[in-house]
Amino acid sequence: MKQEIIDIAKKYDADFVGFAPASRFDKNDNIFKIFPDTKTVITLGFRVLRGIYKGIEEGTTFYQYTTMGVETLEETVMPLAMLGVCNVLEDNDFYAIPQKNNQLIMEEENDTNPEMDYTDIMRGIKKEVQVNFKDAAVKCGIGEMGFHGAVLTDEFGPFQRFCCILTDAEIEGDDVKEPHLCDGCKECVKACHGNAIDDNGKTDNWRCAVYYNGANRHKNPFMPPEAFCEFENRKEIIDGVAKFDIDGAKEIIDNIYFYPPAKQSYRTSICGRACDRACYIHLEKKGVLTKKYAMPLRRGDDWYLDDK
Repeated sequence: MKQEIIDIAKKYDADFVGFAPASRFDKNDNIFKIFPDTKTVITLGFRVLRGIYKGIEEGTTFYQYTTMGVETLEETVMPLAMLGVCNVLEDNDFYAIPQKNNQLIMEEENDTNPEMDYTDIMRGIKKEVQVNFKDAAVKCGIGEMGFHGAVLTDEFGPFQRFCCILTDAEIEGDDVKEPHLCDGCKECVKACHGNAIDDNGKTDNWRCAVYYNGANRHKNPFMPPEAFCEFENRKEIIDGVAKFDIDGAKEIIDNIYFYPPAKQSYRTSICGRACDRACYIHLEKKGVLTKKYAMPLRRGDDWYLDDK
């Protein structure tokens, strides 16, 4: 059955299929709150195509990352693969509990998800629990945790997204990978357009949201000359160094109307996950990624726009 699961997941475009026994998870982990009889966690990983980042990397096309690399994967490709795996498990008389990331639900009252429109996020939903997808991917042997919180794989570095299935079927687990990719270079920290990642690798999600949306003038070709003119700290905002609280972050985001959002509350990423791209470029230059390409992701220096 394990091989049948792998085959059907890959038929529906999963690049990774990992298995972990429930014993690898803490007894208070959300997997047991969702399904107390969980015996195995199955994680499916899907690459975000390298070419999807290329337009942002070159400063030419920005919508593909969000529409294809986030929205299409999360809302179309990944659910089909999960359903295929769940059908196999149910055909073998086991429960199969699909776990898709609901990015509009948060337990925390004052946090946000940079990928979503902050006004659409439902906060303080304590009774709705979700799988920690990145933690599950690591425990299922798919990859290791990088410095800035992205799961890194040997094939694609930080370029993938995950979903899970919980089941009462006992399936042999895969080996957890020994960390070997992340060398703590902090290229992710240096690459962030808004200094949202601190020296310990922790991300301020509100700062991330502001600059994910494109508040840095030097990395946003759509920003008009009059942008943020009513803000006293305009120069600091567009330089990526402004200090602000949550209300300040909301006000800045509310004044970013330079590029249309995607559907289903997904915000267009003007930063194009600069942290992930910097991580990938570092790993590619080191030659440690097993998936090789004829052309490097970055050729020459990164682009930068002067002040208007």
